[in-house]
Amino acid sequence: MWHEERLSIGGELVEAEGNKTFATINPATGETLGTASDASVGDVTRAIELARRAFDTTSWATDHTFRARCLDQLHEALVRHQEELRPLIIAEVGAPLTLTQGPQLDTPINIVRWYADLLEKFEWTEDLGYAEAYGSNHHRWVEKEPVGVVAAIVPYNYPVQITLAKLVPALAAGCTVIVKGPPDTPWVTQTLGRIISETDIPPGVASVISSSSVEAGEILTTHPMVDMVSFTGSTAVGRRIMAAASDTVKKVFLELGGKSAHIVLDDADLPITCMIAGFTICSHAGQGCAITTRLLVPQAKHDEIAGLLVDTMKGVPVGDPADPGTMMGPLINERQWAKVDGYVQRAVAGGATVATGGKRPEALPTGYFYEPTLLVDVDPDAAVAQEEIFGPVLTVIPYKDDDDAVAIANNSIFGLSSSVTGADRERALRIARQIRAGTVSVNGGMWYGPDSPFGGYKQSGIGREMGVPGLTEYLETKTLAEPST
Repeated sequence: MWHEERLSIGGELVEAEGNKTFATINPATGETLGTASDASVGDVTRAIELARRAFDTTSWATDHTFRARCLDQLHEALVRHQEELRPLIIAEVGAPLTLTQGPQLDTPINIVRWYADLLEKFEWTEDLGYAEAYGSNHHRWVEKEPVGVVAAIVPYNYPVQITLAKLVPALAAGCTVIVKGPPDTPWVTQTLGRIISETDIPPGVASVISSSSVEAGEILTTHPMVDMVSFTGSTAVGRRIMAAASDTVKKVFLELGGKSAHIVLDDADLPITCMIAGFTICSHAGQGCAITTRLLVPQAKHDEIAGLLVDTMKGVPVGDPADPGTMMGPLINERQWAKVDGYVQRAVAGGATVATGGKRPEALPTGYFYEPTLLVDVDPDAAVAQEEIFGPVLTVIPYKDDDDAVAIANNSIFGLSSSVTGADRERALRIARQIRAGTVSVNGGMWYGPDSPFGGYKQSGIGREMGVPGLTEYLETKTLAEPST
């Protein structure tokens, strides 16, 4: 595949400083697809300075109607380029074709339309009425204003969805934004920058860059002209970003790791539940922070459930992500493959049993493929049951009763997402409300949507993305008062 993209800085498509490039790899083959512009610290600094100038000297922050029009244009441009993005996502991200027809591409485009509509009805001012102070009445009101310059740092697993979930509400709020995409998917990221350049979004308001340089990303978290950092990625990196941002007391939004639990109650329909759980762990090869990776099952039904899961997971079509029949593609790179395999091998050394999977598929000797893997005999406190793996590895953990199930589910530093399945709706809801997680699916309910706030408890993050809270994350609150006349 031949492709060429440039950085989008200040509304212009430009080569990186010194014409520097870096390679982008096809994870399904391990081969080099081509090269992409590699932003330097100087490139990022220039994007920050242009964003600051655009925020401070133009009407972008105050003209709600113009912003809504620009988002309408962005939605139209994304639809125009939808089929151009699809093969890039398949090639760079390794996402199966079928996944691009949902959360990798087609569904996230609706985020833009939703926020454009929200701008037309959002209340930017709240009247608090009058209050007496110092012998006279005073009129008080509240206004919402954009936070300023936002650095949006995006991971590799869902680059279109996560970019739009950060960029669009920030633009809707009136912020200016620098998006830094991951080095694993530069073509996808830079194509988004080119698409943005087709709109009337003013110069400096939105820049989109990719870089292989750690320093180029770090400056976004420390530069005094940046007012807020919005980051999605691992909890370990999130901690470092939070610390780096503290010197200038930046606002931070963090959507971090997960080790989500799926509680299967003793009255659940086991064949259907196991089919869903088995397919879920294979979605994008397990490279999703909200995927349920711990299956909590009644002790008496452990072996039956494990058998059903093995049958399901062995039947998952793994292979070329461009093949319409493929359900699971590769991991993103060799480093991630080694990480996943390392967790599995250490789990086995610690007493766990591989019921299925646990290695590279024999029919796929190239690329970064890993078999759908089921681990049983897992200690709930073991690393494989406590740490985010980001691979197609499902652990089965037995519980004694409902209280024990909730205790195991909450025995985690994470609290991003969860699921509960059972025939008794009230019982399932009661348990769902006891789980410390930002989203909970009850009996297969799908919470995802542009209007649905997403984020975590505990070390899964700070704040919420999408929905009305996704807009207010990028707003400041100003209270004003004047004496009544």
